[in-house]
Amino acid sequence: MAIRVLIVDDSATARTVLKDVLSKDSEIEVIATAPDAYVARDKIVQLKPDVICLDVEMPRMDGISFLKKVMKYFPTPVLMVSSLTQDGAQVTLDALEAGAIDYVAKPHSNIYDGIDEIQKELIQKVKMVASSNLGARIEARKAKNAVVEHKPRLSYSLAQTTNKLIAIGASTGGTVALAELLSRFTKDTPGVVIVQHMPGGFTNSFAQRLNSLCEVEVKEAEDGDIIGRGRVLIAPGDLHMVVRRDGGNYRVKLGTGDKVSGHRPSVDVLFNSVASHAGANAIGVLLTGMGSDGAKGMLKMKTSGASTIAQDEKSSVVWGMPKVAYDIGAVDFVESLSNIDVKIVSLLNERK
Repeated sequence: MAIRVLIVDDSATARTVLKDVLSKDSEIEVIATAPDAYVARDKIVQLKPDVICLDVEMPRMDGISFLKKVMKYFPTPVLMVSSLTQDGAQVTLDALEAGAIDYVAKPHSNIYDGIDEIQKELIQKVKMVASSNLGARIEARKAKNAVVEHKPRLSYSLAQTTNKLIAIGASTGGTVALAELLSRFTKDTPGVVIVQHMPGGFTNSFAQRLNSLCEVEVKEAEDGDIIGRGRVLIAPGDLHMVVRRDGGNYRVKLGTGDKVSGHRPSVDVLFNSVASHAGANAIGVLLTGMGSDGAKGMLKMKTSGASTIAQDEKSSVVWGMPKVAYDIGAVDFVESLSNIDVKIVSLLNERK
């Protein structure tokens, strides 16, 4: 059965182009389009689409406000369509926090510009969103909102360890999962390095948001940054990040280079470097995400003596990356998102 899609965009041109692109795939059927939230609401009630492609900026009711209402009254997988400007990054992050599964970029102000670039991605992401775990997304959002309101902390301290680090990889669903996980880390947490699949211009805003929620310091990594206790470094969009030993410290190095496992930054690139330079001093964590990036790198980490953790299927929005890692034997422990911090603490205490 074809995936039934509703397109919501105030631009008639955008609606036409998006419909034309999606209609090229036999597994997708565009059942309706809508120019604003009010028309879209009626079509959701009447047609019950499998996926909603939603523009961020719309008249009468903006996309974020409409998205929150959809999640409350008619929970439906949503793919946001947004620009890659700085303002677009902020709004897209708002959308992911409000319940959207993922987003696809409008490369330019005119949807026709660069349409060849997004055609494959749009079709791929509509299919991924249709098969995503919406229940896990809703639960993760609730947990994230609880973090914002109550800022819960671990009731115990992490082990006083030296030369330890935690490497995390995430993709689809990772922005909310990371907010929940990192909010439980204390200032005693060993240094953390993260690759979250994001384009350039998004990661700095994302890091600032996390920093406002967490006891640990969260920042977009800069070349040469020290990986220190109570500090979280997020790879900048469109740059690979690796870990290097520098005397008594670990530091990050940033670089360009080809995409690896389809991504830049790549989790595999990060995990491979952690395996080579930290070995048994590291813990690897692979969170929700589409594809296989990070699986081979996690296997290398495990072979080097590191402990490895994968998020379980039930709590993952998309159980792609963790599943592949599990299937190839790269995973020591499969944990729910709510228990990953507890497992990390346990592993650190074992390795004092």
